[in-house]
Amino acid sequence: MRKEIPRPIISVLSDNLPEIESHATLDSLFFYADAPGEPPNVSKPAKVQEWLMRVNKESVQPLIVLGKLLEKYIELPEEDEVLSYDNFARQRLEINRDFKEKLLKLLARYNLSYVQGGSISTGGTVSSQSLKDLILEKDVSAINLEFERALKNVDSDPLEAISAACNILESICKVYIEDEQLSLPNKQTLRFLWKAVSKDLNFDPSKLQDDDLKKVLSGMHSIVDGISALRTHGSSAHGQGRQMYKPEPRHARLAVNSAHSLALFVLETWNSQKLKANNVNT
Repeated sequence: MRKEIPRPIISVLSDNLPEIESHATLDSLFFYADAPGEPPNVSKPAKVQEWLMRVNKESVQPLIVLGKLLEKYIELPEEDEVLSYDNFARQRLEINRDFKEKLLKLLARYNLSYVQGGSISTGGTVSSQSLKDLILEKDVSAINLEFERALKNVDSDPLEAISAACNILESICKVYIEDEQLSLPNKQTLRFLWKAVSKDLNFDPSKLQDDDLKKVLSGMHSIVDGISALRTHGSSAHGQGRQMYKPEPRHARLAVNSAHSLALFVLETWNSQKLKANNVNT
């Protein structure tokens, strides 16, 4: 589904890029992003605005162009790399970091998210961003890879996104089982992995007195079953017969966002239990 760059994002880029780039570097940046046409022969703010409006009008996928434009400003160097810079370079980097935070917040406002490698996903939510932070905290490359794959493919390849959504939950369950030294189930599919993890985290609806919370926890188990079945019947992880199931981006977005919300709850509960255990032992 074709989506245009929101006008407020165009306004922010028109205000900020002229402060960072020269005419020549702006031209180079837009050419790199495959923006259509030649550079507008106007002032820098007007050039950015006019060129982005042209992207919305003429590009097949405007958000692909936006992703390439933002790559330079969002994928900034790590902290240890910054130490070797001179004072001017460090000051410039701080300005770029403020710009990065502004861009990420603005993208989130329009249910967009940046995916490493210069892509913009329409599948991200607040839970997705919070989950990304916790995944980076756990420092498990396999989970982060599936997270990026899910968001990147929601619109372009729904089958791939569904497969990645299921893999995220499987990976988190495996990491939990390994770190908490639980017994790995004989069948390492999502349903069996989830059963082991949910039991250890006390996600048993029957143990709650609050009926509303019971419904929520029961829904979590239904999400696992649904995503697991969707992956089996429709994702790219399995071959298909004569009748191919072709989920639409909205189906993939539902699966990805549900998986992200559930994964976030697992990681937050895990952290909460560790914190309580540490307080008891101190």
